[in-house]
Amino acid sequence: MKKRNFFLTFYLFTLLPFIASCGSNEKEYDATGVFEATEVTVAAEQSGVLMAFNVNEGDEMALGKEVGLIDTTQIWLKIQQAGATKTVYQSQKPDMEKQIAATRQQLAKARQDQQRYKELVADGAAPSKMLDDATNQVQVLQKQLDAQISSLSTQLSTLNSQLTTVDVQVSQLKDQLQKCHITTPIKGTVLEKYVERGEFVATGKPLFKMADTQQMFIRAYVTSAQLKDIKVGQQAKVFADYGDGQKKEYEGTVSWISSRSEFTPKTIQTDDERADLVYALKVAIKNDGYVKIGMYGEVKFCLTPSPSPKGEGSK
Repeated sequence: MKKRNFFLTFYLFTLLPFIASCGSNEKEYDATGVFEATEVTVAAEQSGVLMAFNVNEGDEMALGKEVGLIDTTQIWLKIQQAGATKTVYQSQKPDMEKQIAATRQQLAKARQDQQRYKELVADGAAPSKMLDDATNQVQVLQKQLDAQISSLSTQLSTLNSQLTTVDVQVSQLKDQLQKCHITTPIKGTVLEKYVERGEFVATGKPLFKMADTQQMFIRAYVTSAQLKDIKVGQQAKVFADYGDGQKKEYEGTVSWISSRSEFTPKTIQTDDERADLVYALKVAIKNDGYVKIGMYGEVKFCLTPSPSPKGEGSK
């Protein structure tokens, strides 16, 4: 009797929790795949000699860290040239008030004469021709003033446009100058290095590749029969396979499920290996430094069985 109670206790406290735990199916895994990471290839944004390049494969890089510099000499000289051109344009801007001051003064004097002749003609002390001449002089000077203002305004507007163009050119050059500084676009690990310091690089030439190896995921494939019990955000157990039966477990979350089916890749095993069509999905994990890109792995889903169709049930 004691022996029987012992086995009953062992069953209740050992086997039952295992059966009720996440992924209690008979198989040790529901799908297999390989580990991947978000990879970014950093390319040169300017052409020139690589004056500095502090990158080595395997280096851990912070976001926005400067790791290299492309020769900036020509761009810097163009900025200096644009600055000198801007100074010339600024020196050519007319002082409108000074240039029209004399005409304004003449026009004021002509208007005074016009008013005086108007009073004299009204009193009969001067002939009307003198008033006509004074009025004509006011009109001529007014037109001269208007023409001067128009000409100076056009000149000023042209110079302002040229100054704006120079400012835009300087901004473009400063942007090019900034792009000579090579920085890391993400936080991660350098996977490959394609160039060395002192090489001439052209715009668009790959310099190095890096990946976020802290936030990784395993790409696996499941059948439509499995898919009905899997959704984005669902928890899963992920096992990194080190060979010879050595595995390490990670907590994972389904982060993506393909919206279309595809034929089973030859290198992938699924829960039903005879299935022709499968769906790709990604299970994200937080890497502790041991999982490597391309490593083989397995996934065990915390399955939540779908509800039975309406009308079905126990008889």
